[in-house]
Amino acid sequence: MTGVGRPFPPEISTEAFCEKRGDMQLEQGPIRPPSEAGSLLLRFTRNCPWNKCTFCPVYKGREFSRRSLDEIRADIDSVRGILEDLHSLSVSLGFEGRVSSTVLHAALKRVRCDSTYQYVASWAAGGKRTVFIQDANSLLLPTDTIVDALRYLRKQVPGIRRITTYARSSTVARKSVEELRKMRDAGLDRIHIGLESGSDRVLEFVRKGTTADQHIQAGRKVIEAGMVLSEYYMPGLGGRERMREHALETARVLNAIDPHFIRLRSLRIPPRTPLHQDVLSGRFVPLTDDETVAEIRLMVESLEGIGSTLISDHIMNLLEEVEGKLPESREAMLAVIDRYRTLPPEEKLLFRLGRRGGGLRSFDDFNNPDMRRRLQFALSEFTSQPGVDIEALIKELADQYI
Repeated sequence: MTGVGRPFPPEISTEAFCEKRGDMQLEQGPIRPPSEAGSLLLRFTRNCPWNKCTFCPVYKGREFSRRSLDEIRADIDSVRGILEDLHSLSVSLGFEGRVSSTVLHAALKRVRCDSTYQYVASWAAGGKRTVFIQDANSLLLPTDTIVDALRYLRKQVPGIRRITTYARSSTVARKSVEELRKMRDAGLDRIHIGLESGSDRVLEFVRKGTTADQHIQAGRKVIEAGMVLSEYYMPGLGGRERMREHALETARVLNAIDPHFIRLRSLRIPPRTPLHQDVLSGRFVPLTDDETVAEIRLMVESLEGIGSTLISDHIMNLLEEVEGKLPESREAMLAVIDRYRTLPPEEKLLFRLGRRGGGLRSFDDFNNPDMRRRLQFALSEFTSQPGVDIEALIKELADQYI
């Protein structure tokens, strides 16, 4: 095939496909990890069963509920039906079942298909064939329900390469390794856990609802069951009072778990979070960007005897280049941190403005002459305006990504 399909035959119309599937719905929750940006989102539970973490703005005011197996299967059936339609359309256009860009354009541009059809068609055309199970803690469902749903998904949607979900340590710790193995055998490949901190005092202060020991127990169970484990560390969560404790205790717990991935999620505190009230009352003093970078350095240099891959895959992190495989990349990661820390104050300000504004991803970007001119011009414009607080502006730019 050359990649150019035949014109629509008279007996085939995109309208027919869209009308046929127009009543299909696919219930989805609000969030997923950045690493699952191209994944199909399927909702097994709604919202968060804990929903008390003071740093988290998601799910507040929303009730947790479990979706039934019939509801989950109905969503999977919707996906299957749309994929069958796309396959038929592809064959009719001469693409032998492949969802090429031409097929996608034919399906979505000639008429306005419903949002579910558009979403599934775009996912199929993307080719990643990964699935993320929502919402915040779907492992709270009975193990048999999860296993049945996963098996049905693998059967109805062949070719899936990876299925991933969020889970809470307190929930995973209550599951047996055998239960987790059943989920793995049914098709669950990876679990993302919000460790946030390894300090019991920090975890208690932010009402995480779990302990360092539960983090370790849960993480080791996931690995023993044969699944890939991502643990999320939140730089800044200890505030100024517990910065050192937060870094060292988090490293201790991660050393005990040895997860496949450690993912950085630097703390931001929007006004809609309960932690914001602690800031206003003086009970919590947030770290500056420079203090957060220093904390990350302490945590990274305290990781010992593990083979995790550390990833800085979120715009909220100031230094996206702090990532690599341990232990071999440790010095390179520390060098990135030290490169920032040794910048003159005016250079740090310029870097932070570029990063928080979304223009920078690396020091190479920062050293690009055109980028530097634009940043210097922007900084000059901002600082020349009466009453402009540049630190408040940078904070506002960073908070827009929450």
